[in-house]
This record gives sequence, structure tokens and C-alpha cells, in this order.
Amino acid sequence: MTPGLTDNLEEVSDVWKTAIINRELYKLQLDIVALQETRLLDSGSLQTPAGPVTLISAYTPTMASTPEAKDQFYDELDTAINTIPQAEQVFIMGDFNARVGADHDSWPDSLGHFGVGRMNENGQRLLELCNYHNVCITNTHFNTKPQHTVSWRHPCSKHWHQLDLMLTRRSNLSSVKLTRTYHSADCDIDHSLVCSKVKLSTRKINRSKSEGRTHIDTTKTRDPNKVRDFVQALEEAFAGQASGDACERWVSYRDTVYTTAMTTFGRKCNKMADWFEAHSDDMLPVIEEKRHALAAYKNNPSREYLETLQTTRSTVEQTARQCANNFWTQLCSHIQSAADTGNIRGMFDGIIQPLGPPKKKTAPLKTSTGEIIQDWEKQMDQWVEHYSELYAKENKVSEEALNAVEMLPVMEELDSEPTREELDESLKARAAVKAPGKDGIPAEVLKCGGEQSDELHKIICMCWRERELFHRTGVMPTSSLSIITKATGVTVTTITAYLC
Repeated sequence: MTPGLTDNLEEVSDVWKTAIINRELYKLQLDIVALQETRLLDSGSLQTPAGPVTLISAYTPTMASTPEAKDQFYDELDTAINTIPQAEQVFIMGDFNARVGADHDSWPDSLGHFGVGRMNENGQRLLELCNYHNVCITNTHFNTKPQHTVSWRHPCSKHWHQLDLMLTRRSNLSSVKLTRTYHSADCDIDHSLVCSKVKLSTRKINRSKSEGRTHIDTTKTRDPNKVRDFVQALEEAFAGQASGDACERWVSYRDTVYTTAMTTFGRKCNKMADWFEAHSDDMLPVIEEKRHALAAYKNNPSREYLETLQTTRSTVEQTARQCANNFWTQLCSHIQSAADTGNIRGMFDGIIQPLGPPKKKTAPLKTSTGEIIQDWEKQMDQWVEHYSELYAKENKVSEEALNAVEMLPVMEELDSEPTREELDESLKARAAVKAPGKDGIPAEVLKCGGEQSDELHKIICMCWRERELFHRTGVMPTSSLSIITKATGVTVTTITAYLC
């Protein structure tokens, strides 16, 4: 059983709701979402081609809150805005529990011409903050349909209000193309979804290197049938290709091995499906049925359509619990099977599938006095100061120390051509589960042996005899051939380093 998922409908957790909300957001193609009442603290920063952008998700105390709580919230929001440089873009979004009204003449810098209703006490607090920081409310700057300007209906008066707002600086208002409400989003909440379409101005980025090849799925190299098919396909591909110099034969070898491996083993898939995606065939039909029931109830709010909506919601809850339990049961079985067979890699992959990849911990940059630096320009200045002091020290090596270094004898046997046995030992010693080189051929593919090892040995021998070849062309040093070594005893010399 999945933690939090029980057979009692009254104790259903919010896991299935999260999946449904995620599906709605995916349908609307939203990139960034600010969730409310989730108890997630602090704000976030985003690095874009247009520069750093700060995103703040805010939830304002309601009208029933004490004045002290409201003052504390707006003081914290004021402090957060003050810490953001003026040149940096900022977007503040969330449920402000405030009606800002439509008085554009009184608040020309903060309100647009398309506000809704009248201003209340919370709205006045918010407008005063916006006016002080030159921040405008984007919801009031777009002439949309009346139903697209409101997001919440009062349970008693049944009047619609505009409480969920999107704020940005006046200078960044041109980047916001539209802010409107989507009542069709079925998220089982009393607030409707408010979306803003933002287009940031980009700048050209000069990439230092070109993108590499698509990675091969190396997990299938453990399948004997796949390996046999791969070796047979290589034997057919290498027939009649033993011509040309070493450079031409290496390029032909590289492309043939990569294409054959990609055809046999397939492409590596980095995305790990969650329980909703794994059982989308079961979940999507019942969700679509609930969507139609909700639309029918909104068009004709009668008792009959309400019962139909409640029935479809119950079906979605039961299906979600069953799919989640099946997913976790299968995942636990996979992890246990990998542990029993000694497959540590498979066990680790199964564990990180629900938890996600390990988080990379970062430490804040501090000055020499211990103060945390948040401004990007000051951080760069601190790094310049650090490396200037680091490389300012000049190290001198005395002649006596150089003469004291023991000279190793010259090993003439290293000049002989590498044998096939040395090639097999070098390939066998290479670590698996490592990123491939520029050629895109991982170590697991090279270890499959067969005709490719014979062709690889011939190419290496040609490179050994033509020592200046790859020094001129620069083909080999960034390829997988850089791992082939010439070994005698404890001395190991990389072939490519010798050639270059």
C-alpha cells in the first residue's frame, strides 16, 4: 500500500489531487506555477537568457486576520522586494486576499483600466506597497471577458472577485502579454486558475562546444540475445570496409559501431515515469469523464448533474488509489529482485525513481568577514579577488630538488605494437556506467567484442606505425580510443598521448 492512500474515501490524501492538478497544468502548457496553501517557504530565482528573474509566491492573510499579522506579511514582502536589484526582473504571484478595485485615476502607476469591483482594506495595503516600489498589477491591464478577470466567488453573496493577482515592476510590464483566468481547469478548489503569458527578451549565447550524440541504452548490453544480434550486425556492416588510411578507417569504424549499437540497443531514456504516467491509460478516461460531468453541472446546476459529478469524482479517487498501489507494488518488487540478484545499479535506479536524483548541495558565497553575498556582480568580484590572491603566489623549485628526482630507465618494449590481448585487457579494465566520449560510443558497447575488436586492433596498429597522423588531424584524442593503453608491468602509457 502507498503511504497516505487508504480504502476509506473520507481519508483520501491529496496525492491524487496533485496528479490531476499536474495534468491540468500540463494541458495548459505552463512552465512555472505558484501553488498556494502548500506551506512551501521562501522565493525562487531563475536564470534565463534575458538575465536573472526572481519569482515570489505570496499568500496574504485574509480579512479576518489581525492587523499585526498583516503588518508582518507586508513588512516581509517589502524586505524581499528591496533585496532584488532594480535591473533584475521580478514577478510576484499568489492569492493576495485583496480587492484592488478599478480606480485607475487614483492609482495610475499600479492599476490598469480594467479592474473589478471596489477596493477593500487589504487592497489598499497592497496598492500602497505597489505604488511605493513602482509595481503594477497585471490583471488590470488586459481587456478580457468579464469571466476571465475574476478568480473567486464569495460563498454567501455569490459575487465574483479578483483575488489571485500577478505583480511585476512597471518597467517589465511590456514582457507580460496576457493575464487571465481559466475556469475550465478542474483542480477541485474554490479558486480558479490565473495564468500570465510572459515573453522575456533573449540575448544570443555563444556556446563553447557543439552538442554531442544521442546516448545509447547501455542497460540492454546485459541481454545476451541483444549482444549476439549486435555482433552479427557488425560482422555484416564491416564486410568490405577494410580500405583507406587509419583516419578514414577510424571514421568508418566509429560511425558503423555507433549506428549499429543505436539500432540494436536503442536510445537511452532518462525520463522516469511516475505512477500517474505509468497508468495513464487507466486514469485519463475517468478524468475525462469527470471533466464532462463538471462542465454539465456548471451549465445546468441541478441535483441530477451533481450526483453524476460526485459519482465520477469517487471513481477517479478509487482508480487513483488502485493505480498508485499497483505502481508502488511493482517498483518494490523490482527493487527487491535487483537486491536478491546483486544488481546494485538496478536497485539504486529503483530507489531514486520515486525520490528523484540526489540533490546537489551548494554553499553560499561569503566575504572574508563572513557576510553572505547575494548580488551577482559582487559574487563575480569576490571570485576575481580570490583567484588573484591564489595565483599571486610564486612557487620556485630549486635545482637541488630537480636533481634529486630519480630518473626511470627507458623501457624499449613499449615501442612494440600493442597486441590483441593488451587491447582486450584495456577494454575489460575500463569502468562501466560512464559518459561516452565525443564519438558517443560507451564502454559497454566496446566490451561486446566480436568483429569490432578485430577492426579496432587493426586501426590502433596503423596509428602506432603512423605516429604523426592524429596529431595533425585531431580526430582521436577526444574519442573512445583514448582509453586504449600500452601496458608493461606497472607502467601504463596512453597511446593517444604517445601519438600526440
